[in-house]
Amino acid sequence: MTMQPPDTSWLRGEYGEECYSFVYVRATPEQVVTRLGGRWQDFTPGPFPDDPDHHPHPGEPLGVTSIGDWTFVFDSGWLCTLEDVITRLSEGTRLVSQAALAIKGLDYFTWCENGEIRFSWGFDEEHPPEDPGELLGTLVEIGRLYPSFSYLYEGPAFLLVEHLTGIRVTERLLKGSTFMWGVVPAPAPAPATS
Repeated sequence: MTMQPPDTSWLRGEYGEECYSFVYVRATPEQVVTRLGGRWQDFTPGPFPDDPDHHPHPGEPLGVTSIGDWTFVFDSGWLCTLEDVITRLSEGTRLVSQAALAIKGLDYFTWCENGEIRFSWGFDEEHPPEDPGELLGTLVEIGRLYPSFSYLYEGPAFLLVEHLTGIRVTERLLKGSTFMWGVVPAPAPAPATS
């Protein structure tokens, strides 16, 4: 299958001035909300924000929806950059996440399997991207599509998501989905190590 660059223009401009996290977990929305410490019965239906001015701010409700066998989580904070959160969410399943704050050039991507980080980009030296394992062929193909350095949020992250989940994220897909919106507790800080 030949990869085609996705249209990410809808996430640029005004959206690029906001932080967003997209998390994909192969589990039900109810399972994901419970693992995040939320109560499914407290979530209410609503659309994906049509305008960045209606974009939730950190600490405000996050949105979840089903896409096939996957749950898509839209969070306006850095939830998917917290290692303890994403490894816990991935226990017994697969998780892929991406986050960006384009106005500051911040760009994150992670793939977890069963509580273990398999590949990450944008974090630190603890999980360097030098050993992509089974993603190598996909990364080579992405390199052909984006020969000069490109931020992951400008397309490459979406191709990695598609490779790992089978989901091609589009504006139409997200804005055509009904999300369940609710608040989950702020993650507890990681215990200090001595």
